[in-house]
Amino acid sequence: MTNRDENAFRPKPTAPKTRDRQFLSRVLREVSKAGGKTLKLTRSSAARTGARLGRGHVAAGVAGRSLGVHSRRVVIKTRLVMLKQAGARSTQTHLRYIERDGVSRDGARGQAYGPTTDAADPKAFEERGQGDRHQFRFIVAPEDADLMEELRPFARELMARMEADLGTRLDWVAVDHWDTDNPHTHIVLRGKDQTGADLVIARDYIAHGMRQRASGLATEWLGPRTEREIRDSLAREVEQERWTSLDRQLKLEQREGLIHFDEVPRDAASRHRRALLVGRLQRLKSMGLAEQTAPSRWTLSPMHEITLETLGERGDIVRTMQRALGEKSRELAIDFSPAEAAPVIGRIAGKGLADELRERGYLVVDGIDGRAHFLRLPVGADLAAFPQGGVVEVRGGAEIRKVDQTIAAVAQDGLYRADAHLARVRAESPGRDAAADVQIHVRRLAALRRAGIVERLADGLWRVPADLPQQGRHYDIERGGDVAVELRSHLPIERQARVLGATWLDQQLVTGAAAKITDRGFGADVQSALKDRVDFLVEQGLAERRGTRLGLARNLLATLRARDIEQAAKSLHQETGLAHRAVADGERVTGVYRRSVLLASGRFAMLDDGRGFSLVPWRPVIEPRLGQSMTAVVRGGNASWEFGRQRGPSIG
Repeated sequence: MTNRDENAFRPKPTAPKTRDRQFLSRVLREVSKAGGKTLKLTRSSAARTGARLGRGHVAAGVAGRSLGVHSRRVVIKTRLVMLKQAGARSTQTHLRYIERDGVSRDGARGQAYGPTTDAADPKAFEERGQGDRHQFRFIVAPEDADLMEELRPFARELMARMEADLGTRLDWVAVDHWDTDNPHTHIVLRGKDQTGADLVIARDYIAHGMRQRASGLATEWLGPRTEREIRDSLAREVEQERWTSLDRQLKLEQREGLIHFDEVPRDAASRHRRALLVGRLQRLKSMGLAEQTAPSRWTLSPMHEITLETLGERGDIVRTMQRALGEKSRELAIDFSPAEAAPVIGRIAGKGLADELRERGYLVVDGIDGRAHFLRLPVGADLAAFPQGGVVEVRGGAEIRKVDQTIAAVAQDGLYRADAHLARVRAESPGRDAAADVQIHVRRLAALRRAGIVERLADGLWRVPADLPQQGRHYDIERGGDVAVELRSHLPIERQARVLGATWLDQQLVTGAAAKITDRGFGADVQSALKDRVDFLVEQGLAERRGTRLGLARNLLATLRARDIEQAAKSLHQETGLAHRAVADGERVTGVYRRSVLLASGRFAMLDDGRGFSLVPWRPVIEPRLGQSMTAVVRGGNASWEFGRQRGPSIG
């Protein structure tokens, strides 16, 4: 008898008809809407539906077939950035973040690299990506990265395998970070394939396929995990106060809300794993996150997962704060509540990225209240603007702005008129600079117009909604979060003590706030620095001791600021040959913004009017306008800025 079956049915399907393709498209579309996983397709069907599913859907189905419990684990975080929404400088900002100081293995600045070079040009990469619709940003973190001598070869091989999976060459740069407990690689991938078309990657490849490729590669390089490595890793998870793989397994073990351990496993490995799961449940019980309802039966708290994730995050924060503070002993305040009555003022003891994928930074602030605070910065805030050792003030930023309330009050029938507002201010406050006051409100309207909240109908005429204050508040929260952080001085207090300029220490003396500073923690350091500052002011003839009282010179801050500017102006005159033109309080000055100058009194903008230059208090809003002509009105150490041609009180 032969093994060959002559009558075996062997179907040979042809390509589907148009109606079949339409039906398949509808099925895929409905599955996608329902959030279901992408269908596993054969190569022939993949060729017909690849444009809809994206590149890599076939590879995602086969990438993990060789993986098992002994495979090395790799965590990959992915972010798809729509560049038009993110802004023109998004790529530049992200590359600057990941190339920041202190991230390399030797503590030096990070260096971007590419497929064939160890010194990639981030600027050239950014220029190539101008006009791209989107961009992919990955963080690749092998669990055993500390066993690798270098991460570059691993990243390059991973991207080469991705090219094979996706069927196209990829344009990318990467930076390795060794400054955390988990070494990892940041990869920025352009959203274009080798033909210049938009690079669309299948969702299942992003979610699973890439991680499985990385896991297989790590296993090839380091070898499979041994039984002992697996046992030791799981044993460490039993007592941890964070979400672990054991918790993930317990969640999968649930049946109708119960976890059953009725059957005794036959093999030793399974018995050991069951013992670890029971041990984990006992630990969760002590934390109030699990309950034993009967012998071998358990239930998990509905808050099990979110509580452990929160505890894990808090543990990471505590370790971060302890590293930043070093040997200093402080009470730790992890969460800043915007509802707190008093702002947090203190020294920047540490900074970094709380969310590296979204560039959300954090500050560890050693407060004058004797406590250390962990503060999350708004998304996109530039860490470079907050120097180590500088003094900051943090307060709730989600309050309704007074300027928005005023605009809503002035508006009639939904229309705000700058000339009507100007007349109103002049009538109510004759000695007030009405034009400058109105300009502040018009600048706010210009910002809200860009957000689509108000509409500019003509010069000085705006259509505003009735609930403008509430919408303005929501805009501020989305733009900057519910926390506002202001740099009070870029100088550490030790340097402020004997520097010529209007410092933060001087402001404490003038306002009387020095008497309210505690003598604990950083507050004690401030008290010591204030004593040194007083000695310096007495030497300069700007202060006088009268027994136990201290007399300060009249207009102390203005005098110190003027001396600081005069000293800087001499250096700029020698460098540029331009004459310095001092600016009186309330004066209007116009010129081309040439550069910013950082002084002890703060940051100043150098305005060149063609005959000389003036130093005017700087604001972040003017930095993108370097080389452009602008006007500033200086008042009390601050300046209000105007751009372009002015028509009455309005600012475009």
